[in-house]
Amino acid sequence: MKYKHIVISQFGGPENLLLVEDDLREPGPNEVRVKALSAGVSFADILMRQGVHPESWNLGRTPFTPGWDIVGVVDKLGNKVSSWHIGQIVTALPVVGGYSEYIFMSSNDLVAVPIGLDPADVVSLVLNYVTAYQMLHRCAHIKSGESILINGGAAGGVGTALLQLGKLVNLDKMFGTASAEKHGIVSDLGGIPIDYKSVDLDQEIIKLTSHNDNEPGVDAVFDGIGGKSFKSSYEILRSGGRLVAYGGTPTADLGDWLMMFTMNVVSDKKKFILYSIQTLKRLNPAWFHEDLVLLLDLLKQGKIKPIIGAKMPLDDAAKAHELLANGSVKGKIVLICND
Repeated sequence: MKYKHIVISQFGGPENLLLVEDDLREPGPNEVRVKALSAGVSFADILMRQGVHPESWNLGRTPFTPGWDIVGVVDKLGNKVSSWHIGQIVTALPVVGGYSEYIFMSSNDLVAVPIGLDPADVVSLVLNYVTAYQMLHRCAHIKSGESILINGGAAGGVGTALLQLGKLVNLDKMFGTASAEKHGIVSDLGGIPIDYKSVDLDQEIIKLTSHNDNEPGVDAVFDGIGGKSFKSSYEILRSGGRLVAYGGTPTADLGDWLMMFTMNVVSDKKKFILYSIQTLKRLNPAWFHEDLVLLLDLLKQGKIKPIIGAKMPLDDAAKAHELLANGSVKGKIVLICND
């Protein structure tokens, strides 16, 4: 039996995403063969394709199949697997291998999906919403009445997840940077949009938060840009504020800024936290499972609703990367791996 999957033939542009066909093997003793229904497309996939993501450094070679998050149906079990049954809907964070009609997973890495949920909605939770939830609650320990800023991509997958989950905590104010054409998404989710192209972010936040004799600034910033942006994000924190950095790539000036941060962190009681979903999952897999199960329950209750920007067939993976890179799609792009 043959199956199709996308491979990165060499590090570089989206033209290096190729659809190939291979023989479908049997699962190993402790493996579950999953027939994929949907796979998420993320900026992490783009960084993997370019060879600049730490996970691509770990691989150190091409070709490989990208794809961080999947939803699928248990298709076949290894002879030592007894915790799953054929036909069960499952989800996972494989980091690589998701752009495929079939994927092989350890039985311990799967999470059961409640019946009746849309696979496109579910796959949006695995990377984006777990990232948002863990940054809010595992890193920033956010509390009701506090204010946050989403610096970079407030209308994107992680940004919209932060806004929806922040609203459930009853935050005082949620600010988010986004291009003007995406301000409606931020507003609809309860955020206050800021056009990063037309205003000075630091001055705008100080202006918007200088009232009622409160210290100006915000209690937490979630920065998905990185580099020089960290300095700006750090400076608009109130005393005791938390800057959570995620999703960015290393830059030449980061070391100098971290040295500055280390010199000042004791005096102003602010915190700088680097977040990586895959690192935290490896350190504490129970948290990932617990948080994803909680989010699946919120989805089933209708308390959260991912914004799906586009559903595309597996062989349109290169086009999906182009759309995500140029910012023309609002919300999550999902690849449909099997009908």
